[in-house]
Amino acid sequence: MFKRFKYHWIVFFSVIGPGFITAMVDNDAGGIFTYSQAGAKFGYLPLWTLAPITLLLVVTQEMGSRMGAVTGKGLSDLIREEYGLRTTFFMMAALVAANMTNVMANFAGIASALELFHISRYFSVPIAAVLVWLLIVKGTYARVEKVFLFATALYVCYIASGIMVKPDWKEAALYTVKPVLMFEPGYLTMLVGMVGTSVAPWMQFYLQAAVVEKGISAKDYAESRIEVVVGCIAMSVIAFFIIVACAGAIHSVKPRDIESATDAALGLKPFGDYAFLLFCAGLLNASLFAACIQPLSTAYTVCEGLGFESGVNRSFGEAPIFYWLFTLLIAVGAGVVLIPGFPLVKMILLSQVFNGALLPFVLVFMILLINKERLMKKWKNNAFYNAVGWISVVLVTVLTLSLVVITARDIMAGQ
Repeated sequence: MFKRFKYHWIVFFSVIGPGFITAMVDNDAGGIFTYSQAGAKFGYLPLWTLAPITLLLVVTQEMGSRMGAVTGKGLSDLIREEYGLRTTFFMMAALVAANMTNVMANFAGIASALELFHISRYFSVPIAAVLVWLLIVKGTYARVEKVFLFATALYVCYIASGIMVKPDWKEAALYTVKPVLMFEPGYLTMLVGMVGTSVAPWMQFYLQAAVVEKGISAKDYAESRIEVVVGCIAMSVIAFFIIVACAGAIHSVKPRDIESATDAALGLKPFGDYAFLLFCAGLLNASLFAACIQPLSTAYTVCEGLGFESGVNRSFGEAPIFYWLFTLLIAVGAGVVLIPGFPLVKMILLSQVFNGALLPFVLVFMILLINKERLMKKWKNNAFYNAVGWISVVLVTVLTLSLVVITARDIMAGQ
């Protein structure tokens, strides 16, 4: 029995990486801003959403990881092979648009975090862009993954800052289990944005590609599945503490919209320098981390979809399209942040809502693919996974349509 436990323990640590990293990087600059905004404007009310979001995240991440392990192919690859190049092209175009705004948001997060310490973005952003580029282009998958795993450990900063604020834990516990639904544009935007930032479409493509590149197969999948679940829970715990910190520090004083994630960090300053510094450190780490992952995810998605060579283990000469696309995304994302007066905050919010609106389409393809016996054999979905998947598609679609209808009505009434 000990030998069997030891074997599973060794296999778990050999497969750890894709699931945990993908879930944790979901708390990027856009995600931190969305959670901070939710806590600052609505207090503890949004906390109930984390339970269904975690369930959705576990189911979608597990499906993507399972497909990668069983088929040995990325999600874009499977969509292209099963549904054709035209469908894949439109899916990729939408993802690239959403991901580009996410990349901009993360370089904006780097700039904002360091500007609080009087470091100019004209210095910090180019340096960060070069470091990100060198890490991916000059590294191997194993080396890059070690750096990413180290970065996930630094998210503990948010737990510490949330505790230092001394929020109303009783109220936080109540609204964690008490659903509150209001048909008001601001609240609906927040709900769609929270789903979009927590279960982002890019994650499904990156996770499956990373599973394939790491070489995880069906025989290792029991341990890989545990890693996926642990990563999803850890991500939701971090989101919980970000919302709680801003609810306790900002909403309890005066409910309001915040302009950026750094605005949230400044809101923590009255509760001590350590709470402020830890929030800033978390923002910088999350932004830098995601500035690596999201362009990488986009490059994987496009190259798989169009049939080009891709992967960090390949050299620039072996996968030129992959690396040039990665380079272009970094250059544009970092370059836009340096344009004076660019509306980054609006773009961050729009990108999170766009992610939420795009998610049902990605989920539909995932559910259809994972139920193909020809592809998945005994590993296809059971009834529970299908039920959660299809219910999620319906709910996110209804939320998005409700948001569009209410916003249009308010615009017409204003006219």
